[in-house]
Amino acid sequence: MGKMKTHSGLSKRVKRTASGKLKRAHAFAYHKAVKKAPSRKLALRGTTLVSSSDIKRIKQMVSYLK
Repeated sequence: MGKMKTHSGLSKRVKRTASGKLKRAHAFAYHKAVKKAPSRKLALRGTTLVSSSDIKRIKQMVSYLK
């Protein structure tokens, strides 16, 4: 049986932290940004960790991500 392949779309959206956790960008940040409050856009600007409910599935999809 061959190796598992990394999901190329997800590997472009997710990066590993130094401790091995996965970080991602916030959703809903740029589309129709004119109507969103400046404080809301500021909060959506940074990165966050992948939620614990999705971590098992996503780690399997990007198993070889550095």
